Amino acid sequence: MPETGKWQFRWQSAERAARSATRAAVRSAQTAVATTQQAWHATPRHTQQTWRLTAVSAATGLAVAFVAVAASGPWDSGQRTAERAQAAEMDGASGEHHAPEARPAPSAPPVLPALGGRVPGAAGRGAAPAPTDAGLADALAPLLKDPALGTLRTASVLDVAAGREVFGEGQNKAAVPASTVKLATAVAALSALGPDHRIDTTVVLTGKDRLVLVGGGDPTLTARAPRHGAEEQPANLRALADATARALKKRHLTKISLGYDNAAYSGPVEHPIGPNENIAPVTALMTDEARLDDSEHGTAPRDTDPSHTAARTFADLLHDRGITVHGDPEDTKAPKKTTRIAAVHSLPLSALVERMLTYSDNDIAEALARQTALASRQPASFAGAGKAVRTALQREHLPLSGAVFEDGSGLDRDDKVTAGLLSRLLLHASSPDHPALRPVVTGLPVAAFTGTLSNRYRGQNAGAGAVRAKTGTLTGVNTLAGTVVDADGRLLTFSFMTTGTTDPQGAQTALDKLASAVANCGCR
Repeated sequence: MPETGKWQFRWQSAERAARSATRAAVRSAQTAVATTQQAWHATPRHTQQTWRLTAVSAATGLAVAFVAVAASGPWDSGQRTAERAQAAEMDGASGEHHAPEARPAPSAPPVLPALGGRVPGAAGRGAAPAPTDAGLADALAPLLKDPALGTLRTASVLDVAAGREVFGEGQNKAAVPASTVKLATAVAALSALGPDHRIDTTVVLTGKDRLVLVGGGDPTLTARAPRHGAEEQPANLRALADATARALKKRHLTKISLGYDNAAYSGPVEHPIGPNENIAPVTALMTDEARLDDSEHGTAPRDTDPSHTAARTFADLLHDRGITVHGDPEDTKAPKKTTRIAAVHSLPLSALVERMLTYSDNDIAEALARQTALASRQPASFAGAGKAVRTALQREHLPLSGAVFEDGSGLDRDDKVTAGLLSRLLLHASSPDHPALRPVVTGLPVAAFTGTLSNRYRGQNAGAGAVRAKTGTLTGVNTLAGTVVDADGRLLTFSFMTTGTTDPQGAQTALDKLASAVANCGCR
């Protein structure tokens, strides 16, 4: 039939056009991928980290948005009439403990824009409507009266684009920060050393057949086998043994004695809280944070002499590579004039800061405080590190009234900071004027998703996925400080601190509601 012939001809023409368009689209996509890969490899690492976190947040949000629209039912005057599904339940305890691996992620309605970036439809940075002081006060003041909070409760919220405080209550009162003091440690270390700084662990030849293993203060040095598929690997004692054995064999040395040098750090090695599963003795040489189990984060039984254990492990690794080590490794100090024969380097400081903040890692925190001391020519002790952190923050013109830094981790209850300082630290790190500090923001746990916030914000749809914050928990002390994009797309930093709590779970929930209220608020 004539009509059938015309239809077939048109269909064949359409097929040819579609195939041609598909081939052109594939060629265009391949070109775009190649261009993107070249740009990616040329981009600084800390910028890559920010893009990764933003991309993951955006992808999660888009997927959730699709499901939510499909499931939410009819709309009425712009409002959904069906409720959002509750966030998926997650096992494990809240707080500073490491969460179990690989669980289904809960729903997260908001999509996080890049920090300091443009809000869709906006004309530029800060174009989203700013919250008013009165609007935020109406939203937050009632929540600060929650009886689950302790006798001392302070708060500070800052508008990043404007650089000003938009809500404060007792923001200049110094209080125990617990682990939120790690924000100060992170800013101090990054400002003193830079995000690309690495910590070396070295082997030096001090005599004809005498080696010394010199610790540089890298608590993430590992004696475990490298993880397959991991993008970045910490410094590995096995790799150091490989390099050392090769260097010795080139010198025709197969029998040596071994010492280990811990002299980079000084002062007491034990934290003032005493032996504790939250932290190892603070020494310049250790492997796997002196953990006696296979864990990587959270509490664990710890070795009481991590330096000697690391040296003995190194001796065993050398033996496996054909090098005989006479006797037991001895604690010694390497002379100034030596020959370095091997070295391994830690991950960059940016990665160490992120890991410290995400998992509230006390061992990394104390190491970074001491690295700050070394950079400032202060003794690498608890006292010297505290002085160095304070000096580094002073150089950044941060408000330090009432601040006391007795350690780098926040385990010491004599630490004191204000809510105003915590929010200013985050403002400083969020500013485009300080790109070296960006790991402070990218390392923050994401509510209901990562690190110490992975088990919190259950059912708090406004906060889940939108709040990024460092937690702080000691007996009777609960703190939360981070960043959030409000309902209008405005980036804010916040800190909430409370002391004298008797119900840790209730206090954490009350703090989470405060942060969720900021996320849910246009507050104008």
